[in-house]
Amino acid sequence: MISDEDGQGVTVVVYEDGPLLVRGDFTLRTPDGEIIDPGRATVALCRCGKSAIKPFCDGTHKAAGFRAGAGRQTPAPRSSEPE
Repeated sequence: MISDEDGQGVTVVVYEDGPLLVRGDFTLRTPDGEIIDPGRATVALCRCGKSAIKPFCDGTHKAAGFRAGAGRQTPAPRSSEPE
């Protein structure tokens, strides 16, 4: 989870075939709510799932052949009927 600490805004840039670049005054937390200290105001977050330093990107996506677009994608609507 990423939260905007001071209301000044956080920007997230999605790089094609690469990480999410997060800039601003934000707090990263684990699913359990523990704070992850990124040590800086701009971080690259892994999208490929192969990084040795998750949640941060270590460039492994290149060797792994990770492919994902950078454009805005809208999730498909959920069906209200159970499958």
